[in-house]
Amino acid sequence: MVNVLAYFVLPTVLLVLGVPIFLVLLVTCLVVVLFVADIPTEAIQTYIFGSLDNFPLLAVPFFVLAGEIMAQGGIARRVVIWVISLIGGVRGSLAVTTVVASELFGAMAHTAVGTVVAVGRMIYPSLRENGYSDRFAVGLIASSGAIAVVIPPSIAMILYSLSAQQSAVALFTAGILPSLLIGFVDAMFVMGYARVKAVPLTAGTHWIEVWKSTKEAGWSIGTVAVIFGGIYGGIFTPTEAAGVAVIYSLFVTMVVHGEVGLRELWRIITSSVFLISQILMIVTAAGLYSWLLTTSGIPQQVVAAINAMALPPWGLLLSINVALLLMGSFLEPPAAILILTPLLLPLVEAVGVSPIHFGIIMAVNLSIGMYTPPFGLNLFASQAVFETPLGTIYRGVLPFLLINFATLMVITYVPSISMVLLGR
Repeated sequence: MVNVLAYFVLPTVLLVLGVPIFLVLLVTCLVVVLFVADIPTEAIQTYIFGSLDNFPLLAVPFFVLAGEIMAQGGIARRVVIWVISLIGGVRGSLAVTTVVASELFGAMAHTAVGTVVAVGRMIYPSLRENGYSDRFAVGLIASSGAIAVVIPPSIAMILYSLSAQQSAVALFTAGILPSLLIGFVDAMFVMGYARVKAVPLTAGTHWIEVWKSTKEAGWSIGTVAVIFGGIYGGIFTPTEAAGVAVIYSLFVTMVVHGEVGLRELWRIITSSVFLISQILMIVTAAGLYSWLLTTSGIPQQVVAAINAMALPPWGLLLSINVALLLMGSFLEPPAAILILTPLLLPLVEAVGVSPIHFGIIMAVNLSIGMYTPPFGLNLFASQAVFETPLGTIYRGVLPFLLINFATLMVITYVPSISMVLLGR
């Protein structure tokens, strides 16, 4: 009973009170060490600093910095304009552009909230001017931005690879088709919505404009080619790819386009450091919490209790999906992955689910959690950017929650979608 209060009730109460997640985890760990577990306090600092001593973890700050440079240095803007020029003359083309732009920006910036802000600021005014309601436009942007959690190279997958001791490249490869499937389903839905609502047609595709935007965005599009080509071509590891992405994006923004000077670079670096410190504090706190939880024996008891229920594999996966969706609406993906992976991975491995496939299931769940009421982070980001009431945003994301939950079920129960590119 004491263990349950310390490990689960205390952090839940702190979360409800609005305490930042890293403080929730650190306070919980301190209480456990002082009053519950027979562990010396010196173990806290040893494990905290030890959890950062991991080479693949270097990919996180590099990818964050590269994403900030792309977002603030004009790379992302050029890519979005290029997508807009390609998709035109079809009813719903502007909404489809939002989905495609979010996928591309998510692959470059690796942050769901950043994708909502960047893509939303550029496309939201056009959505409203072209007949889309405020509710639909904000719901579309909030849900589309969450793809950054799934589409490789995803920071969430890097953290899962560390926690589950799996290959990051294998996870990236497995995430390609599921992320494209989510985008395809969303695109089909918004096109159907536009037809039912008789949204006006946008201007058709003009090849002169396509050529101009392609020429302007050539170096920016090369960012995606450099990252993916390097990783999947075996030229460098994901960590090295993150460093190369920083160098390439600096070259494009400072030399080719000349939009970033030393003053702007300093501002980008300071904003990146703030975000990186948030992520790494969560990593260390969640790592300590997971270690204490594991040594307490609670995961083994949970596994034994669930095994005693004799759930079929489909029932176990359904239960885990529901739990992940619930947790994803309260926790940020990095914290959720680091806390829940040690608990859930033994359960799914026991029924024959591949750790790689389960990593994709977790990522998709947590991406949906980013816009699941009441506390999904994308909801609050959308409210801040578009000044739309939360009630309107909740109603706007509901259709996307339903269709993406259906897509999640397909990804969960058809593992070949994730595993086929790995030859498994």
